[in-house]
Amino acid sequence: MTALFEHSPWVEARADARPSSGDRHADLMAVVATASDAERLALIRAHPELAGKAAIDGTLTQASAAEQASAGLDRLTAEEFARFHDLNTRYRARFGFPFIICVRLTDKAGILAAMAARLANERDVEIATAIAEIGKITKLRLEGAA
Repeated sequence: MTALFEHSPWVEARADARPSSGDRHADLMAVVATASDAERLALIRAHPELAGKAAIDGTLTQASAAEQASAGLDRLTAEEFARFHDLNTRYRARFGFPFIICVRLTDKAGILAAMAARLANERDVEIATAIAEIGKITKLRLEGAA
């Protein structure tokens, strides 16, 4: 079974310990919404960089590898790879966590454009955006598991 949240089984465990609303995705995201700031940051930081080290050395989770491949991130030119590496480095230096976007809803050009544009955001905006993107990723993973 695909892990719904990258290296963060606590989200599903907490949702399982609560009464169900009948909407699994809403239940999971309610756990994230009520988590501490430190837990939300840990959830964000559990995600791999796009086209980053984990993609190269083969340590991506199965779900992340498939998602990154769906956007063509496993088939980058040297120039594209350099651009991803530069943006990943700048993003992590600015915000302290990896850039997160639901890659299944965009393509390489869209991801690169979003990375560049989101560098101008404030940190709290990026935290909220990352959590929203994790919500989209989780929803698609849930739909794939059904």
